[in-house]
Amino acid sequence: MRRIDKIIIHCSATNESQDFCARDIDRWHKARGWSEIGYHFVIKLDGTLEVGRRIEKVGAHCFGYNKRSIGICYIGGCDENGKPKDTRTEKQKRALRSIVGILKQDYPKATLHGHNELCNGKKACPSFNVKTEL
Repeated sequence: MRRIDKIIIHCSATNESQDFCARDIDRWHKARGWSEIGYHFVIKLDGTLEVGRRIEKVGAHCFGYNKRSIGICYIGGCDENGKPKDTRTEKQKRALRSIVGILKQDYPKATLHGHNELCNGKKACPSFNVKTEL
């Protein structure tokens, strides 16, 4: 079993009205040459939680932190013009709180981070402040 010390929250950086799923992200990531989806979980617009990469496998979602982290991605994160925006639906917010709660029970020492905290400010992802909201 991998040692997990971080749970990292992402957005798909897609416009708020676009509905995608883990299978779409898997296709995008494979097109970039990756073996499979980089995130461990994906939260759809309707709050459905989808499993991406198995937790036992190292993710591909945050350079330098993949080995000891779990990546969660919600669909959205941009307004209609492609600018960063917290587009989470209430159902996505509930699903995110739920999966984070479960993961914190399984990995109590894991700290919670937005992708933007760990990439030297080069990204707005996840388009909300994880520290104040989760």
